[in-house]
Amino acid sequence: MTERLTKAEVDAFLEDHPDLKGVDMLLPDMCGILRGKRIGAEALDKLYEKGVQMPGSTYLLDATGQNCETLVYGTSDGDPDYPCFGVAETLKPVPWASQPTGQVIATMLDAEGEPFFADPRQVLTRAAQPLKDMGLTPVVAIELEFYLIDAEFDATGRPQPARPPAPAQRQSTTQVYGIEELYDFEAFLIDVETACQAQNVPADTATSEYAPGQYEINLHHVADAVDACDDALMLKRLIKGVARKHGMTASFMAKPFEELAGCGLHVHVSLVDEAGRNIFGADARDEETGLPVAPALKHAIAGLKATMPEAMAIFAPNANSYRRFQANSYAPINTAWGVDNRTVSLRIPRAEKRDMRVEHRVAGADANPYLTVAAVLAGLHHGIANQLDPGPIERENAYDKPPSGLPLRWWQALLRMDEGEILPRYIGEHYRDCYVAARSFENDNFAAHIPALDYNWYLRTV
Repeated sequence: MTERLTKAEVDAFLEDHPDLKGVDMLLPDMCGILRGKRIGAEALDKLYEKGVQMPGSTYLLDATGQNCETLVYGTSDGDPDYPCFGVAETLKPVPWASQPTGQVIATMLDAEGEPFFADPRQVLTRAAQPLKDMGLTPVVAIELEFYLIDAEFDATGRPQPARPPAPAQRQSTTQVYGIEELYDFEAFLIDVETACQAQNVPADTATSEYAPGQYEINLHHVADAVDACDDALMLKRLIKGVARKHGMTASFMAKPFEELAGCGLHVHVSLVDEAGRNIFGADARDEETGLPVAPALKHAIAGLKATMPEAMAIFAPNANSYRRFQANSYAPINTAWGVDNRTVSLRIPRAEKRDMRVEHRVAGADANPYLTVAAVLAGLHHGIANQLDPGPIERENAYDKPPSGLPLRWWQALLRMDEGEILPRYIGEHYRDCYVAARSFENDNFAAHIPALDYNWYLRTV
């Protein structure tokens, strides 16, 4: 069970921040959107004593923040409250706030005092248990891509990459890994680094990505899957907050621009046994990969391939998510695997024995990191437990190969998840059913909206 915030931790925080006005209590919902309440400094005892009341349906809202009529949670059950408690070691200052403010991740307990089933942190904990039972610890690092968006839209009413401070001009070319592009937003990146240090978010490198105004910030690997996802979600909040302070919007939307690269959430993961050995590494070089790859890594990749179709609705959680999956876009369109190949879904970076890992490249930056990693860990365990074979390696351009059964439309992904038999064993059948019902509700609402393109193409022509 997640360790709760203690009185001693709160008292120490108040002593370090005597001017504190309040604390944002944060609950990550199904969509990875942070919801919660702001609690006055004088009422922080609720976070560790009796809890702060919130509806259980908070975890099951759609992306617009409304209750899903396809679920019993919400108006159908009277929308009851449950107590939420702060999570230990997550009480941090908010450097970008206009007044002294803190934040804390919270977790909800149900009527029986057990972790609430729909808390994504608990879904991940459950999914990680089979690996834990095998004596294996996932070591996880997450990479997040995002765009810096201008406060003003362009003449056509569309978003545009942010304009750097003068005298720099608005970026208009790709310039992947460009150093000058980092200096364009140097003040922003410095403030991000400062905020990461203040909140103990283990950010690593920042790079200019494959589009104007697009950046990536990586996180250090962590030997706790839930902590790694906490770091990822707090980094997203931090980047958004600092960007807002600089008069910009930081967007983690999967595909904000038709003509530019999408934004991914890449998961690097290895498995360490009780002796501290990385079971993905071997003493000898594997003939197929040319790297010190152990059989366990190939089994794990096979499991990830097997579970990927029914997990796509997690990796790509909304309508826009599927616009990212295009050929030659650095977003995968099939289940191929390979060594140091960025056209595949499952990439093995070149490394030595102790650092052997798989990079899961499917999820968009809009995905819930807890549910994404839960699905990844499910695939790892399924492949290792059943000693599956991943099939032949991809050595060329994986975009030249067919999608191979991977659902690349939202309704198809929801149907595959609903019919799936592997993933529910890890995340729970009830949670799977709630996820499909909630995302289907949003899908139906989205599909019922008539966009401008309908009028452009069909109003006078059909």
